[in-house]
Amino acid sequence: MARPVWSGALSLGLVTVPVELYPAVADHTIHFHQFERGTSDRIRNRRVNERTGDEVTQDEIVKGYDLGGGDHVLVEPDELDEIAPERSRRIDIEQFVELDEIDPWFFDRTYWLKPAKEDFAKAYGLLLQAMDRSEKAGVAKFVLRGKEYLCAVRAGEGVMVLNTLHFVADLRKPEDVMGGLPSLPKPRPKELDMALALVDQMTAPWKPDDYRDEYSERVEKLIKAKEQGKEIAHEEEPEPSADVVDLFEALARSVKNRKGGRKQGGKQDLSGLTKSDLEKLAREQGVKGRSKMTRAELEKALKAS
Repeated sequence: MARPVWSGALSLGLVTVPVELYPAVADHTIHFHQFERGTSDRIRNRRVNERTGDEVTQDEIVKGYDLGGGDHVLVEPDELDEIAPERSRRIDIEQFVELDEIDPWFFDRTYWLKPAKEDFAKAYGLLLQAMDRSEKAGVAKFVLRGKEYLCAVRAGEGVMVLNTLHFVADLRKPEDVMGGLPSLPKPRPKELDMALALVDQMTAPWKPDDYRDEYSERVEKLIKAKEQGKEIAHEEEPEPSADVVDLFEALARSVKNRKGGRKQGGKQDLSGLTKSDLEKLAREQGVKGRSKMTRAELEKALKAS
């Protein structure tokens, strides 16, 4: 069982429920150390004085804010501690909002909230059911690891879900990032109709289990093979499809491929389909072992089915 990353109380009006916060997402990133090529010598990062080259210990380091032109304002750690947000142990819900009013743009990290003790299960369950039935989220702020967060508390998966949210000041509008919005020509009606047809053909129920981190799987496979002294056979890239200049023709071909895949499966030309498309066809045709197949293996299995 994981340890809570925060414990305190969820407060709604005069109702207070002691709760614990658990991360809902695990990081499966594969991490590497660094070595000098041709040796078994680890590479280490050290804090050094750029002028003298001497290593500096942590207690001798202060922070500096860059004013530009080589000027900095130096700030001591104690000065930052004095103005840090109070180490509050409360999540005070300030208001409720419709969940779909919060644009996904604002969402950051996801956590689970559980009652700290069974004694508080009744109050917790009551608030959980109220959130679930109303389909609303409570908006609050709380302090985690010395930083203040905006958050939304809602019902999900049979427990309370806490999503940390970005503050408005943290968000960047597309025109600010891209130097202006792109000038988009109006599509022709037949092109739009064909694009909508393609969207309709590709629409399916959301099944997150169908998607995997294939890159990490390939990295793990590479590590295991090198550990055993084996060579990795690299998967050949699929033949590039012929360039299609006309947008309408490209859309029409895409729709035709999708329709052909649903009706005939392996009888159609599969070379232009993505691996995701092939996996969907394999799932529809009940191809066994499809989850571990490469794109080339999927195409071969579908042609044989």
